[in-house]
Amino acid sequence: MVKNTTLLRYTMDKNNKIVVGISIGDVNGIGIEVILKTFEDKRMLDFCTPVLFASNKTIAYHKKVLKVNHSIHGITSADKIAHGKINLVNVWQEEVKLALGQNTETGGTYALKSLMAAVEAVKQEQVDLLLTAPINKENIQSSEFDFPGHTEYLESNFEGKSLMILMTDVLRIGLITGHIPISKVAESITPELIREKVAIMHTALVQDFNISKPKIAILSLNPHCGDKGVIGKEDDEIIKPTISSIQETGKLVFGPYAADGFFGSKTYEQFDGVLAMYHDQGLAPFKAISFGKGVNFTAGLHKIRTSPDHGTGFDIAGKNKANPESFKEALFTALEIHKNRTEYQNLKKNALPSKLQKK
Repeated sequence: MVKNTTLLRYTMDKNNKIVVGISIGDVNGIGIEVILKTFEDKRMLDFCTPVLFASNKTIAYHKKVLKVNHSIHGITSADKIAHGKINLVNVWQEEVKLALGQNTETGGTYALKSLMAAVEAVKQEQVDLLLTAPINKENIQSSEFDFPGHTEYLESNFEGKSLMILMTDVLRIGLITGHIPISKVAESITPELIREKVAIMHTALVQDFNISKPKIAILSLNPHCGDKGVIGKEDDEIIKPTISSIQETGKLVFGPYAADGFFGSKTYEQFDGVLAMYHDQGLAPFKAISFGKGVNFTAGLHKIRTSPDHGTGFDIAGKNKANPESFKEALFTALEIHKNRTEYQNLKKNALPSKLQKK
């Protein structure tokens, strides 16, 4: 995560203002609350410029409920931002009937309007990166959003192949398969998919986290790594040979590790990244270790996107109980990734040609 020294560098360099596009998530959830709480500290505006995609009326309603008095700078498009202020692009003008804490069709409709506007601003390079508040995966479904979640939607809009990485200071865990039924996991695990996800994580660790020789652990599919075929053959026939072939390319990839012992013994602390075979194998232990402080980073795309590790929080929406720490960490992480990626790309651009390096 971003340390205070990193934030100080942003604060000291007034010309290094990163413009952060923020989608507000479900309008009946805690997204707007954690956004407003994140920017209660005015020093946040010293090192980044936030741009919310919503409407003045919707934000005003939440401000009234939460009894906060943030000054919001309304603009008609993201190319009219004012640094030093919380900017708000008015994506819709109509009055929206809100029902805080309830799962409604309206919540999904306006979450999608916010997300689509923010994504378009990223594409047009009006903002530097994307920070997304939580959506409800059920009510957001429509002809324009036919995806299991943010990750798949963003992959359809940005260049590259995505890898969901949940992360804290001590653990970065990616998913080889994402939002698919558990019944389809085993048939989805192929050497090609494993190699693809390892390549994405390796690149992310190098360019986005400044780790020159990253160590990556891969978890087994079956309990006890299949016990030599007694509990499944996939680990012996697919995963182990694929790991060996990747090691031959020089990457520091190890495994497979049985997930229970791997997390129980804190073996994950020895690695820069971990790849789980399926969603709950990775996210259940991650949230047990780090819930409320973790960050969801969509690696592999040419644009940066992070989000908090929690959901819409309907049970506490409108009650002023939402903890903004995960959202703050998502913001800090996005800024650090932007800095690292920019430096990495500049180094590659200015690198000496290989023939000159040999001389």
